[in-house]
Amino acid sequence: MATLADSFLADLDELSDNEAEIPEENEVDAADMEEDIDGDLADLENLNYDDLDSVSKLQKTQRYIDIMQKVEEALQKGTEVSIQGVDLEDDPEYQLIVECNALSVDIENEIVIIHNFIRDKYRLKFPELESLVHHPIDYARVVKKIGNEMDLTLVDLEGLLPSAIIMVVSVTASTTTGKPLPEDVLSKTIEACDRALALDSAKKKVLDFVESRMGYIAPNLSTIVGSAVAAKLMGTAGGLVALAKMPACNVQLLGAKKKNLAGFSTATSQFRIGYIEQTEIFQTTPPPLRMRACRLLAAKSTLAARVDSIRGDPSGKTGRLFKDEIHKKIEKWQEPPPAKQPKPLPVPDSEPKKKRGGRRLRKMKERYAVTDMRKLANRMQFGVPEESSLGDGLGEGYGMLGQAGSGKLRVSVGPSKLAAKVAKRFKEKNYGSSGATSGLTSSLAFTPVQGIELTNPQAHAHHLGSGTQSTYFSETGTFSKIKRT
Repeated sequence: MATLADSFLADLDELSDNEAEIPEENEVDAADMEEDIDGDLADLENLNYDDLDSVSKLQKTQRYIDIMQKVEEALQKGTEVSIQGVDLEDDPEYQLIVECNALSVDIENEIVIIHNFIRDKYRLKFPELESLVHHPIDYARVVKKIGNEMDLTLVDLEGLLPSAIIMVVSVTASTTTGKPLPEDVLSKTIEACDRALALDSAKKKVLDFVESRMGYIAPNLSTIVGSAVAAKLMGTAGGLVALAKMPACNVQLLGAKKKNLAGFSTATSQFRIGYIEQTEIFQTTPPPLRMRACRLLAAKSTLAARVDSIRGDPSGKTGRLFKDEIHKKIEKWQEPPPAKQPKPLPVPDSEPKKKRGGRRLRKMKERYAVTDMRKLANRMQFGVPEESSLGDGLGEGYGMLGQAGSGKLRVSVGPSKLAAKVAKRFKEKNYGSSGATSGLTSSLAFTPVQGIELTNPQAHAHHLGSGTQSTYFSETGTFSKIKRT
């Protein structure tokens, strides 16, 4: 029977056997990974950033040469294209346009790479220039024009940059910390500038070719924005299908550039607008409505591109309908608001209103009626100053109260029917003191009319015809002596 130690040793032997098998299974993958890493390191080692040919390779590719040759031949032939009996996908012209759209994107990326190469080299001479001139082609033209010149007053930049940017560049160059470049570095920089300008001219040829065929490829989109803008939109998006899949908010930004205003006002500058800014509809729209028009153009252009991508309307009728709708909306925006109509008053109700009547209502009106004192307080005499509670016109005004006689606030109180009735009713009831004149009798009586009332106990003496009061306290009566019998 095996012991516990033997079982542990057996497990260790199995574990060691498994570890020995694992490297054998993964030997091929590890070798492939080592080869890939070695290949990448070899490429990085062979990549020389000082050599322009190792950075920019597009112009020497066979694809670039073939497409540019076909574009030049197509431009020499003209723009007459027959579309009868030929499917769009099988047409060589359409295939060439798709290739041109892809090539234009590659040219843009290549220009950015060359722009970074130029910036790295020219940063030693003028480090502030890259923050003042953002566009790669403008930057390449300015660098080629300036060269190693330290005094920019001797360099004519007119036509390359706006006058405001030229002034800022000249002032910044006078205080720059850069130094002249060596001859070999300057020659590489000028060669990179020439290559960037050549790529830009090649891109313009491609766009001209695409523009000449836009009436055939995208008739609806060309009707709305024009052939030139439609070609630029397609070239930037990467084709008609890619443009159709793009949302309208991104179509609005195609071709937008970062604008450097050099500290000037941003009130009149159009931000977040690309190639749509070059359309005729946008230019003829009043400035306050251009942003709304730009969003509308982007939305309709996206719909037209989707129609063209599936060849839904080769005649361009849908594009013309969209364009008419855009014009109508812009005209509607410019209309003045409708005049505000006077609101007539409601028809008066000629029927008499139903009012509550009766004894209770008459009593309530008499109870809450405006007294003569309040009427005088609410009335003022012309030319006579009224008296006030605090004097000199301060406090609560008294109106015409007290202006008739001595200046005291007196007013004649008219007879009140309700008060007379209440007084009569309580007079009938005897709320006064009793007729007896004992020491416990009080001359004060509590009545609901006047509250505490002082009464004369002798006032009711004439009503008493008999009793001790008539004999003992009579003015004419005397004491009498009664004899006993």
